[in-house]
Amino acid sequence: MKMASLSAAAASALLLVSANANAADLPPRPAAYAAPVVTAYNWTGLYLGLNGGWGWGQQDPLNIITNRFDNFSVGFSGGVFGGTLGAQIQAGHVVLGFESDIDWANLKGSATLNPSVGGGLLGLVSATTSIDWVATARARVGYAFDNILLYGTGGLAVLGAKTSLSVVPGGAACGAILTSCAGASRQIGAALGGGVEYGITPNLSAKVEYLYVSAVSLTASSHGEVRAGVNYRFGGN
Repeated sequence: MKMASLSAAAASALLLVSANANAADLPPRPAAYAAPVVTAYNWTGLYLGLNGGWGWGQQDPLNIITNRFDNFSVGFSGGVFGGTLGAQIQAGHVVLGFESDIDWANLKGSATLNPSVGGGLLGLVSATTSIDWVATARARVGYAFDNILLYGTGGLAVLGAKTSLSVVPGGAACGAILTSCAGASRQIGAALGGGVEYGITPNLSAKVEYLYVSAVSLTASSHGEVRAGVNYRFGGN
């Protein structure tokens, strides 16, 4: 009986040692899978940028010199290019910010006019009008879909306008009626528009936007601009 018990104990010990040896030969258990951490795109920060595009509109060239004449509208178009400075903060999907820019402009147009005062014709004159620069200071309100930002913008605009007149053969308006045949004016108005911006990297983004700019000063002027730009943001993820 005692011998049978000893034999059973020995057999159990051998089975335990064999099981441990087989377990040691098994490959290690793979580590548990950890899902990658997805970080939402962050639009918060101060940014600098460049922008450029095309503008078109109309302006009254005579009112840059004097307001004596009836209103005229001369169409113009041309390119714009400049720099941008802005800052914004993101709360959830909402992005609030402020942006200013100043652009060199080559918006030019010309026409032959027959100026009048109260319907009385004064003779033919050739008018060339231009906007040489455009500056804006605007609020921006946007909604972010991760690294895609849709936004609206509006604020103050200041423009530099010029005009020059020359006599058309047979006309007598320039010089004989006007005290000056050229002039310049700084126009103050408003800018309103919107666009979409795409975050390429945590700090670099590209945008396309439309702005409508209208002067509310003495010189009647309005034009639209389609611009593309890139911004580098100090901040972000």
